[in-house]
Amino acid sequence: MSDLDADWMERGATLSHQKAQKEFDLTWAEIVDGINAGKLHCRKNSYFGNPFLRLLRCEVEALVKKKRGVNYLKEQKAKKELARINTELRGLKMRIAMLENKKSKLMGQS
Repeated sequence: MSDLDADWMERGATLSHQKAQKEFDLTWAEIVDGINAGKLHCRKNSYFGNPFLRLLRCEVEALVKKKRGVNYLKEQKAKKELARINTELRGLKMRIAMLENKKSKLMGQS
């Protein structure tokens, strides 16, 4: 198995063209141009009959670095990580509130 085939099998190494458009703010034309130029490899997939292109994340990141610069990619990754952290914090705050409520009910029974 070649390195390119191994990249397709690794978890998190690929993304759909829709996810690439959303995550890296790419247009469909930019993705097609990258494929035609040989900078992006793609595989055709479908999910419940809906077709999409599967792209290698490392190639998409390289394309974005070339088009928009390294700082843009770092900013996008920082925004994504911040959103993940905020989501986790909201979940933890709800869990704390639930546990505090349960604690007060148990304290009231004693």
